[in-house]
Amino acid sequence: METVMHYPFIYVLYERNQVLVYKIQTLDYITLADIVEKEGWEGYELPPAEPFTTFRHEEKDPQEGWSFCVAAEQLSYLVDTINDYIQLQRKRLTIPTARVAHIVCSESAAGSLRVALAPPKYVIGFPEDLSIGPLWKLDEERGQACRQKWLMENINDEMDDFAGLTKLRVAIREIRDIPSHLPVYIWCGDNIEEQCGLRFFLYLLRDQHNEIFLIHTNQQVIERQWDPNLYEKKRLSVKEHQNYLQQWEGLAASTAVLRQWKHQHIQEVPENCYDSLIVKRLKQMHQEQEHVDFIQTGTFLLELVTRMEEPPNIFYLENRIRYLVYNGTLALKGIPKSMRHYYVKIRQKTSLV
Repeated sequence: METVMHYPFIYVLYERNQVLVYKIQTLDYITLADIVEKEGWEGYELPPAEPFTTFRHEEKDPQEGWSFCVAAEQLSYLVDTINDYIQLQRKRLTIPTARVAHIVCSESAAGSLRVALAPPKYVIGFPEDLSIGPLWKLDEERGQACRQKWLMENINDEMDDFAGLTKLRVAIREIRDIPSHLPVYIWCGDNIEEQCGLRFFLYLLRDQHNEIFLIHTNQQVIERQWDPNLYEKKRLSVKEHQNYLQQWEGLAASTAVLRQWKHQHIQEVPENCYDSLIVKRLKQMHQEQEHVDFIQTGTFLLELVTRMEEPPNIFYLENRIRYLVYNGTLALKGIPKSMRHYYVKIRQKTSLV
């Protein structure tokens, strides 16, 4: 799709004679969910003799009852294009009033931190769990597309196609937009999701000169109190910074898709690392039944993770359950479109213990 910038408007040539006009109303990056809504959009007819590159909508009447329908991949491209234009304006017009930039894993955690901090505040929530999935070239579009492909083929998180990809790209833009003069506080605990995130954040900031501080909470995200004064802030030394960058480069060069936090280090583990544990716990739950019967997958997974000292991403475990169904270890009842829509049980014969 061809686009032209006429700030604050973006023109999109949708069809040969139809122009969609999107108005940038804030300098916040947009996501797939924003673009699906028709707010901010108007449709216009492009006169046959008028070139698209010189089209201006101000003196024309918008079409009534217009609509457009494009594939999710094209919508994702459109989001990226609009965000490219927004990023140009942010660099020109945005002057941050906050004195510190905070980066935290998960959007929900970022929301809690924004509530806890006094204004002005600059908080970025990273939406991806980097303990699972490919990390190759994740700072580039080709690496992001590779990761998206793996997630779409393996992780059933009920998210719309490409919604996660657009959120990832927005978060990467926001981190790269941090002015070099602002100190950066990275919230990080002893868990694999945040330890992977820490290394990636530092890699994205590698060409900038921000002072980096780690707020090490020693807690899981759900238990955290979002008050920076409760924790010691440690300034990252040049040597530590370089070590983290080297560790990220090692992770990003690997083909592994599963990682654990062990003995204060990130360790790559085989994809089937949890298969035996899944089968063992399912057998135990069958023994507790009067008659061996199917168990809802969501119920089983909640029971499983509560018994694990450092549970992995629950959607990864659900992926391994589907794998065990496909290889004949488990029997299935229902449709596996989400963990609450199907049931599993052990088949009579299995080679796993």
